Amino acid sequence: MTDASGHADVYTHGHHRSVVGQHARRTAEHDAAFLLPRLRTGMRLLDAGCGPGTITVGLARAVAPGDVVGVDVSEAVLALAREHAREAGTGHVRFEAHSVYALPWEAGAFDVAYAHQLLQHLSRPVDALRELRRVLVPGGLVAVRDADYGTFSAWPPFEELSRFLEVYHRVAARNGADADAGRRVPGWLREAGFEAIELFPTVQLYADAASVANWGTSWAERVVHSSLAAQAVRYALATPGELEAIAEGWRAWVRTDGALFMFVQMAAIGRAPGG
Repeated sequence: MTDASGHADVYTHGHHRSVVGQHARRTAEHDAAFLLPRLRTGMRLLDAGCGPGTITVGLARAVAPGDVVGVDVSEAVLALAREHAREAGTGHVRFEAHSVYALPWEAGAFDVAYAHQLLQHLSRPVDALRELRRVLVPGGLVAVRDADYGTFSAWPPFEELSRFLEVYHRVAARNGADADAGRRVPGWLREAGFEAIELFPTVQLYADAASVANWGTSWAERVVHSSLAAQAVRYALATPGELEAIAEGWRAWVRTDGALFMFVQMAAIGRAPGG
């Protein structure tokens, strides 16, 4: 994310196909289930950090025919989002390239703002939340959901997966981000001025063979091919050989009988003052 002063955040994951492919599996019904009961026909909704738009399109269905805008900083991923919306036949949603720190809309432009797995990648999450609050109507809702990497737990334990978590945390910290964002969401919302904050924590679980294979194989590819890998090497936090060993650890874990992975996802809804 880049603001008007030229400040740019570094996205730890990047947009390698292994990353975008995982993001495209997300849906509003699963990843924004805590928000859907609050949505009403005709609401104006902003999806910040929308990625390939699969959640955005689901949110758009929930507020149709309300105006929905998805924003991201990557034109390449926004092109995928527009294609997905066309294929889904969703005509009242559009996708634009903007920084969450400097949105182009006037105050009160939206009734709801959503941000999925965004705050964990920002160096200034509270400033981003304040900007989302600015474009909401008085009493408007912000809904966010972020993972907490500090709660990542695999069975059986693998040394390579522990090393992965160490490298990931250190890369994120070098980027000025917080990999354990989930536990900080309530405090960030309060600091940004939101009120009546409600929390909806869940445990993300991968225990069946298909989900274990998808999760582990994805990370095995990402840890050697994505921006995470490039940053780890550039920051001298891991060598290419170490990353290859971590990837092989993920693949070995996938092949293990009884493999299971779980972590906490923190979702929250806050209300803008007034209204």
